[in-house]
Amino acid sequence: MSGELTLLVLRIVFLLVLWLFVFGVVYALRSDLFGQRVRKLQTDAAGGSPAAGVYPATPPIGAPGGPMPVTVGTPMQPAPVSNLPSGANRPSGQAMATVLTANRLVITSGPRQGTELSLGREPMTIGRSAESGLVIRDDYTSTHHARLLLWNDEWMIQDLDSTNGTFLDGKRVNVPTQIPLDTPIKIGTTTFELKR
Repeated sequence: MSGELTLLVLRIVFLLVLWLFVFGVVYALRSDLFGQRVRKLQTDAAGGSPAAGVYPATPPIGAPGGPMPVTVGTPMQPAPVSNLPSGANRPSGQAMATVLTANRLVITSGPRQGTELSLGREPMTIGRSAESGLVIRDDYTSTHHARLLLWNDEWMIQDLDSTNGTFLDGKRVNVPTQIPLDTPIKIGTTTFELKR
């Protein structure tokens, strides 16, 4: 009798462990395919309402209670690599503060060929996630694959530890790297360029 009870308990424990494993695999697949859930911003006691577009005033960077300044080139974020002189992509005689290197992204090959996106000053994430600024859905693109960002008014590409890599003019990008105008950037099966 006790042997049958022990066998029944072992079967139940084995089934529980098996189901936990199955749920873990399903969760990992879901987060890889669809990205992490977007958390809604909560309103605070000061009455800031993200839905209404009204936010409470925040102290300036570095002020007591304000956000800490972020310095590029710290051990957490390597300094961007540039093989071009500063301002090389700007028209000559133009002020650095008034002209950006590029103002649009043009997809030159892949499923979304011909698509153009406007570039502002904010970083743009590229990947399969619906939260990305440029969504590329193919088997060779990671959920959060790469990021475009401005550094000293020059556009940089940063690979976000993607599986298949990000390529700038045929060379794999390992650190944030400056993007010359009209230079192909390949992510998965999609190639795009930055243009004025």
